[in-house]
Amino acid sequence: MSDIEFPDSLLDLERAAWEELQAGRLSVATATAVQDAITAHAEATGVSRCTVEMALKKAVRHQADGQAG
Repeated sequence: MSDIEFPDSLLDLERAAWEELQAGRLSVATATAVQDAITAHAEATGVSRCTVEMALKKAVRHQADGQAG
């Protein structure tokens, strides 16, 4: 999963969603934007949507924890 390249815009969306989630204020708009971007990236790269989502969350959340993504 770590070999998936993500555009900065998708990483930024997931970071925003993760911050909102941790603060207890994740909005439907943010969640929808992330899901739409994940779907578009999966379709563009030919990687399963589930694989893209899991790799994206791992990359963002591990980076937020100060770990290598």
